[in-house]
Amino acid sequence: MKRLLLCLMAAATLLPAATAKEAWTPDAGGGRYRNPVLHADYSDPDAVRGSDGYFYLTASSFASTPGLPVLRSADLVNWEIIGYAIDALEPRAFYDAEPRHGKGVWAPSIREHDGRYYIYWGDPDFGIFMVSAADPAGPWSEPVLVKAGRGMIDPTPLWDDDGRLYLVHAWAASRSGFNSVLTIFELSADGTRPISEPVLVVDGNDGVNHTIEGPKLYKRNGWYYIFAPAGGVEQGWQLAMRSRNIYGPYETRRVMEQGDSPVNGPHQGAWVDDAEGQSWFLHFQDKGPYGRVVHLQPMRWADDWPVIGDDPDGDGIGNPVLSWRKPAASHASAVTQPATSDHFDSAQPGLQWEWSGNPGLDYGFPSAMGFYRLYGYRQTEGYRNMWSIPNLMLQKFPAPEFKATARVRISAKAAADGAVSGIVVMGRDYSTLGLRKEADGFVLVRATCTDAEDGTSEVTQDIATIAPTRTYAAGLHPNYECDIWLRVSVDKNAMCRFSYSTDGRRWHNAGEPFAARAGKWIGAKVGLYSNAPAGTDRGWMDIDSFTVEK
Repeated sequence: MKRLLLCLMAAATLLPAATAKEAWTPDAGGGRYRNPVLHADYSDPDAVRGSDGYFYLTASSFASTPGLPVLRSADLVNWEIIGYAIDALEPRAFYDAEPRHGKGVWAPSIREHDGRYYIYWGDPDFGIFMVSAADPAGPWSEPVLVKAGRGMIDPTPLWDDDGRLYLVHAWAASRSGFNSVLTIFELSADGTRPISEPVLVVDGNDGVNHTIEGPKLYKRNGWYYIFAPAGGVEQGWQLAMRSRNIYGPYETRRVMEQGDSPVNGPHQGAWVDDAEGQSWFLHFQDKGPYGRVVHLQPMRWADDWPVIGDDPDGDGIGNPVLSWRKPAASHASAVTQPATSDHFDSAQPGLQWEWSGNPGLDYGFPSAMGFYRLYGYRQTEGYRNMWSIPNLMLQKFPAPEFKATARVRISAKAAADGAVSGIVVMGRDYSTLGLRKEADGFVLVRATCTDAEDGTSEVTQDIATIAPTRTYAAGLHPNYECDIWLRVSVDKNAMCRFSYSTDGRRWHNAGEPFAARAGKWIGAKVGLYSNAPAGTDRGWMDIDSFTVEK
């Protein structure tokens, strides 16, 4: 074991650690894959094949930090997280004040030009931003506000054959008062500022292709292409538009729709070519509480039009596939998926973790002692529920069904009555299982909140009284510790069942099942929390391990 746990844990007979079975594996073996290739909430995915032969993907992170995840793959099927492009959201004064659910990073694009990688994204409240890096793993530059304004979203750059740089983007009706149009303007050579006024190039207010958004701009065989979804996230379709002139007019064709497949949407993504020149398309499917999961579709060209997915009837409109042969890889590829489990064995926590708001200096600390310390967030006066707490330590749902087990030590001083720490499934509705400090011990408590965004209060249920594992002197007041295992098991209908153990072997149910619900533009998340009422000591939780398995 990486560290000894006192009293109850130390007294337990410890079994050899078992290797956790991956909750989701898209690599089907035999040269084939199954969709989704990322059964996790990587909304609005965009990808590029780098000059090094690897594929790099980024996605919307909204108000979570660190933001702009960067994933790498050799074959478009097996992905790993290699970093994030931003540590915090700008402007800091706005995003430091409280979690800004649903705001922040919308629909980024990633491109490589002259040996440097660029990510552009839209913040619907502040404008279009950009960062760049020599290596997709970072470090990335500080964000540049390329164009200030409200409503500009989903930007993508294109370096043309003559060296000129253009940027296409969509518009959010919630900020601008209109949508379903795409505009293009020219950027300076360094990509940091506009040098022309925007030109309307596509109008989806035609009674046919409403809600056009998420454009991706490409050039092939002298044609300018805009790939964009229409019809809405849950029930829409994929369009391709082409023109010989960057500013249009553009011909429009539907190139993928749900058809008889179970893949609704299919929505917004990225065209890339593999090592043998075969085209592929990554897009997302909205799966409710699981978020916007990523699918990979074969793509072919017919008369300079793309056909995405399988097109058995030959009408030029493909349907999503559930399984296909894997793309050609230019590097050896191992069967892998983004990290989920974390044993906190180093001074760097796993890259799967994100805060629910901008980072704070005192949220918690990694350590080289085999645990991560998460400090309680002191609630402000008028606190209603955890929607307002920025230091929730969360990760995406990784599979249709899984179980997550946290092995933790929860600490609270005598003056920390009401401080509570534990495991959480977070969304617009959320539910927790944690230990609440009371008098000389702890109470195991379930708390559930519906419509958290509306400020509703939690409904709590006391499950059991748990004696401290250890009590010791800490200055003027004693400190109370409790070692415990907390678990949530999620079934294929996103129904969550909480349980706990005081020895890591015998498990006890903890309250009624809870139906996970998506957050604001994101799927439900699972993770850890620690908070305390205003005016009390904060308390903390040392996280020994967080194991995710099937």
